[in-house]
Amino acid sequence: MQFNYRIVFIITALLFTLSVSLTGVNYYVSMNLTHSQLKNSSLPLTVDNIYTEIQKQIIEPNLIASMMAHDTFMKDWLTNQESDSEQVVKYLDTIQNKYQMFATFLVSEKTQNYYSSEGLLEKVKKDNQNNDWYFAFKNKTEINEINIDKNEHMGSSLVMFINHKIFDKDFHMIGATGVGMKTSYINDMLKQFRLKYSFNVYFVNDEGEVIISELDSNTINNINDVPELSDIKADIISKGSQLFEYTRGNETVLLNRKYIPELDLYLLVEAKMNNFTNEVKETFYFNLIISLLLTIVITMIVLVYVRNIHGKLNLLADNDPLTGLANRRFFNRSLEHTLLLKKRNKTNLSVLFLDLDNFKTINDTKGHDVGDKVLKRIAKILNITIRETDFISRWGGEEFIVLLLDSDVDGAISSAESLCKAIEQDKSLVKLVGHKVTASLGITEVQDNDDIDAIFKRVDMALYKAKATGKNQYIIG
Repeated sequence: MQFNYRIVFIITALLFTLSVSLTGVNYYVSMNLTHSQLKNSSLPLTVDNIYTEIQKQIIEPNLIASMMAHDTFMKDWLTNQESDSEQVVKYLDTIQNKYQMFATFLVSEKTQNYYSSEGLLEKVKKDNQNNDWYFAFKNKTEINEINIDKNEHMGSSLVMFINHKIFDKDFHMIGATGVGMKTSYINDMLKQFRLKYSFNVYFVNDEGEVIISELDSNTINNINDVPELSDIKADIISKGSQLFEYTRGNETVLLNRKYIPELDLYLLVEAKMNNFTNEVKETFYFNLIISLLLTIVITMIVLVYVRNIHGKLNLLADNDPLTGLANRRFFNRSLEHTLLLKKRNKTNLSVLFLDLDNFKTINDTKGHDVGDKVLKRIAKILNITIRETDFISRWGGEEFIVLLLDSDVDGAISSAESLCKAIEQDKSLVKLVGHKVTASLGITEVQDNDDIDAIFKRVDMALYKAKATGKNQYIIG
């Protein structure tokens, strides 16, 4: 593929000339733009990112807590076997270790016993302030909740607890169970936003008290301590999202607030305008100097860059020109991405490796043009036989490979049998070569610890055995 480099020179010259002439104007425009972008984009996006991250961290533990609350063992134990506390302690310890939770717990409504993976901790009592959470949760209509609190039995750090009610068959509450997670991941996230984006992030409750903030930072303890914030406290402590702009010590500050219902806290993200306008000034002088220096080298940089991109485009052709199927490069990239999704979603994956039997004989006796038509027909059979959700690729020569999504080895066997039958009974293939065409297949189910090399090695060995032991069959590897 040829490229007209004269166009690159013209575009580069025009862009450079334009950048120099607009550098001065852009400085003044950027000041206003920075303010607008920070106010309308960066701050709201940061708030949404933090909220999304918190939700993501809560999803799996919430499912675990829900599973515990619906476990028939847990219900049966609370109803009939609570005298044997060793069983439930072992159960809580197993769940805690299996899912890497900081804590697991169970409170029995009948005995008021509070169990953890360490054993019986205490009896919950209404006159014990540390037990207020249980009685408040019991009186709520909701069947689950999330709160951030400290527990004297679990150290001094803040813990995010996910609580679920347990009901008997008559839907009477017989206890509460759940998991606890350390909130250290929130601290890491807040530190990242401060260092990378110059945002000060913290969480406050209805009283304006700072509940979560970056450790060892200079965050305030209560918004009442800052007169400018105290004046707008009534607006800050409110549901939904809102942006505030105020002046503190002759400095403009933007504050974005979002209510987090899962935590019953208010997420506050602050940005001092000077941190961003100073950057605009520095960028102005930097761009001016760079624009002058680039006068000499910009053409060579663009040429090298375009040549590099041009080469990559030639290498990244994803389709096999003969069959129209994806090629090996694209399949490898897709498989690598699917393996990452498998680790997160715990789905089943299988791979079929197909090789046409005696294809060399077809080429030698019928000619390569017939061989090409056979390959095209095989591609059509694959598209017809394999599910639309699966991924088909031509591996090379007469070899094809199929990635079966949400399919265990039994599903792969079913697909392999359908393929063998469809190829062998295809009338178009018989018409092309004068006899039946068959194929051998290797099958393997992707395991949790598999990498691409392990998958290919196993399925290739299975295909080799299928070819070596009679062809027109499949072997599981």
